[in-house]
Amino acid sequence: MIELNAIYVIVMRELKKFLRERSRLVSTMARPLLWLFLVGAGLSRLVAPEGGLSYTQFIFPGIVGMTILFSAIFSSISIIWDKEFGFLKEILVAPVRRSSIVLGKALSGTAVSTLQVAVVLLLLPLVDIRLGPWEVLATLLVAALLAFTIASLGIVIATFYESYESFSVIMNFVVMPMFFLSGAMYPVKLLPLLLRYASSINPLTYGVDALKHIMFDLAQGPMSPDFTLGTDLAVLLSCSVLFVALGSRLFARVA
Repeated sequence: MIELNAIYVIVMRELKKFLRERSRLVSTMARPLLWLFLVGAGLSRLVAPEGGLSYTQFIFPGIVGMTILFSAIFSSISIIWDKEFGFLKEILVAPVRRSSIVLGKALSGTAVSTLQVAVVLLLLPLVDIRLGPWEVLATLLVAALLAFTIASLGIVIATFYESYESFSVIMNFVVMPMFFLSGAMYPVKLLPLLLRYASSINPLTYGVDALKHIMFDLAQGPMSPDFTLGTDLAVLLSCSVLFVALGSRLFARVA
């Protein structure tokens, strides 16, 4: 019960911070709108529709993945803030395991990211994508699994940094390559061989691909999913376990 209570406190703390910051709520809608209707609308003139699927519709799962990526991985920035303001020391002296703290941080990033995805899904009618109740639920479940994986990765990275400035720099070298190599903007199968290998070790690739399975019904062609849904879920589950275990082991460095 002590471990569960510690996880609950950490999750609720981050969730309340998110709900009180209106700027983050606004950016939840602003970033997807910009990518969908500025970038997507521009590139849709260069990419021919396939199987009745427009380019703007094709990138929608990628926009969901981008929302999760930015939200979940940057949720680990709270570790840096907690270091600077001394709150982390108060957590570390509590009689709880390091793994509980890592789980609490990862679940808080998952909760915030999933809420943002729920808001982004309100844009579905604007791109003429129709999902039934079960498909919406499946989308949110996959989004939660992907968010947990990405948040856990962010925690692993955050354990190596002491200042907000250095963490921000390294994240820029992680976030954008992860996004562009995820199949969010173009199919992985069309990338050069070296970039396909890089995409195959990117957990976001499998999250975006799983979302395509749920939202679209394309079995063949360049815009079809690159992997099976079973492969996508297995990789995400494996990565989440690996990152949590690694983060728990490295978290002692934070003290």
